[in-house]
Amino acid sequence: MIEHRFDAEVWVAENGSWRFVTLPFDLSDEIDDHAPDAKVGFGSVRVEATIGSTTWSTSVFPDRRAESFILPLKAAVRRAEGIGDGDRVTVGLRVA
Repeated sequence: MIEHRFDAEVWVAENGSWRFVTLPFDLSDEIDDHAPDAKVGFGSVRVEATIGSTTWSTSVFPDRRAESFILPLKAAVRRAEGIGDGDRVTVGLRVA
């Protein structure tokens, strides 16, 4: 199991509808190296994410432009935690 905590800036997708954070390169490499069998559609990996007091099950997705995995932030999570575009957040991430 991989568990990691990191700080990242919330960014907006080009179409303006999705918000993401980019995982640190070392964490993305660790996921690539240790969770190859955990990958599902589009190379995504299922994770449990925590920001503040909100924990949810989701997936991280490989992003060629960022050369890293990215974590989508649901609107419900952003509302619950008062997260806005460009905010820095502390993310807890667990890959089973």
